[in-house]
Amino acid sequence: MIDSHCHLDSPEFDADREATIQRARDAGVELTMAIGTGKGPPDLEAGVRLAEAYPGFVATVGVHPHDASKATEDTWGRLRELLGHPKVVAIGEIGLDYHYDFSPREVQRTVFVEQIAIAVARRKPIVIHTREAWADTLTILREHWAPHGLAGIMHCFTGDTRQAEESLALGFHLAFGGVVTFPRATELHEAARRVPLDRMLLETDAPYLAPVPMRGKRNEPAFVVHTARRLAELRGVAVEEIARATAENFHRVMLPG
Repeated sequence: MIDSHCHLDSPEFDADREATIQRARDAGVELTMAIGTGKGPPDLEAGVRLAEAYPGFVATVGVHPHDASKATEDTWGRLRELLGHPKVVAIGEIGLDYHYDFSPREVQRTVFVEQIAIAVARRKPIVIHTREAWADTLTILREHWAPHGLAGIMHCFTGDTRQAEESLALGFHLAFGGVVTFPRATELHEAARRVPLDRMLLETDAPYLAPVPMRGKRNEPAFVVHTARRLAELRGVAVEEIARATAENFHRVMLPG
């Protein structure tokens, strides 16, 4: 299995980071993508530090919508530099978050578009965060991303079947995390049944959103197995099929060639 999205730079792992990574390996997680948004600019290297320190990691770089107000012209220059790092495979997580509004929405949109432009110029995939901002997110992606035919991931997809179809039409893969294991997430369950197997990914978003039966605990990459099992149940297939397909999908999208 591959955990396509985690935040192991988080201080929640300071006491047992190496043990957490070993548990993931023991659970069958062959590769982990460390999301490099960290605490925001000027530091863009949270994911890179993990990828350099541990085998079995790749990284992203980017400015989270929460931190959009921290971005400067220097941020974009450093972002372009880091895209040349051999373990940096994508820009993310980027997008819009209208739930918390930690940065003004206009600033979020400007920073989102700027990072899309950098990704297009460097032919890199993007990893999307969208919360209570579907309409604006999709509008920006249709205008600035879809025409270029590049790959991307809808991180922590929690939408319904219509939003799944819209995301797929724009060329995105949908990453399912712990929320798909929640009993009341019925619309998400239906979307998970319908999404083509070759467009699905697994993720944890650790330390957040631990799956059932670990709900309420600190999430970690080893728990991705519970999400894989739930997806297998929803689709009526073996968990090994989910693991194999989602790993192949990740390699195709993030590690082509």
